[in-house]
Amino acid sequence: MKRLIVSVLIAALALQSAAPAFAARVRVVHRGPHRTTVVVRRGFPLRRPLHVCVVRRPRVAVVVAPGIFLAPVFWTAAIIALPPRERLVWEDSETLVKDEDWTDFTLGVNDRGEKLYLELAGKAQLDFAEVVFGNGETQVVDFREYTRGPGIYSLLDFPDGRQVSHVRMVARAKSGECRIIVRMEK
Repeated sequence: MKRLIVSVLIAALALQSAAPAFAARVRVVHRGPHRTTVVVRRGFPLRRPLHVCVVRRPRVAVVVAPGIFLAPVFWTAAIIALPPRERLVWEDSETLVKDEDWTDFTLGVNDRGEKLYLELAGKAQLDFAEVVFGNGETQVVDFREYTRGPGIYSLLDFPDGRQVSHVRMVARAKSGECRIIVRMEK
């Protein structure tokens, strides 16, 4: 009988001491989105400190990785008009919120065209864009961290017509919310 009582007491003490250890393992605290430094491949042409930002996963699988970086293009922010709707072959967008700060996002294109347009629906600060072509050549557009308001802008011209794999951008909303729309003309 004494052995039974001693065994029950030892088991009860063991469970009591283990209970706090189990409870500590299940507590997970998430404090907003995960932030990391922007990652670029070897040969990236811009030489400045890269931002810590929220990285959003692409909605479409990216099959072409940047291979060869072409000389960077410095963006001129002139507001323009869109071509007729029937000339546009592709469109995608991303909505940024001010609380996330810098955001790295990718828009999958997988189409052929001659010109890319950028539309801002809200105020945004833009760092850079990578336009990755179907053969791996990558054209970096340097926005030089300009802040721009709503409007339609020319992003990049390639009049010979090229297959575009995807467009990657690093930007942040300066108004409460900003929608960034990228379109391609055939």
